[in-house]
Amino acid sequence: MYLVTKRFLIPFIFLFLFYSNSYSQNKSFETAGDIFLFAVPAATFGTTLLLKDKQGSWQFTKSLLTNTAVTYGLKIALNKPRPNNNGDNAFPSGHTSTTFHGASFIHRRYGFKYSIPVYLAAGFTAFSRIDAQRHDGWDILAGAAVGIGSTYLFTTPYQQEHMELTMSSGNGEYLLGFVYKL
Repeated sequence: MYLVTKRFLIPFIFLFLFYSNSYSQNKSFETAGDIFLFAVPAATFGTTLLLKDKQGSWQFTKSLLTNTAVTYGLKIALNKPRPNNNGDNAFPSGHTSTTFHGASFIHRRYGFKYSIPVYLAAGFTAFSRIDAQRHDGWDILAGAAVGIGSTYLFTTPYQQEHMELTMSSGNGEYLLGFVYKL
């Protein structure tokens, strides 16, 4: 998994090192952020399917629906204008809440080391929204909080459901047991 993470980091480092303020490059950042909006949840849900993690699939679905409802509920209720008045409903960032939801789900369900590439994609998406002047820092921060928060409502760690540690004692004897369930 470390090699996958390392290979995933290289494109992001390249993008950040060669970033300039030209319009075409800004447009490509925005487009990449739009792609991650769909790629991150699809890859996250696909992971649950590949692992045959039915409970994880259900937890992902519940938390994604909650994330979407809270995000769009706040957008409609607050109707905050976007930077440079290029639209409304800026708060919170939907792109950011969706991608951070996916990253947080992988983190919470399968562990931090597996979520690093997804957090990088989520961070890049947040950056692309600011760079495209669709959101400001508060919109991004709120989007990340909603995405991560919705995950913590429903997601349990995968490993704990499959591992059990037991201990038994009697007559001065102690027995420690470990059970792994598929």
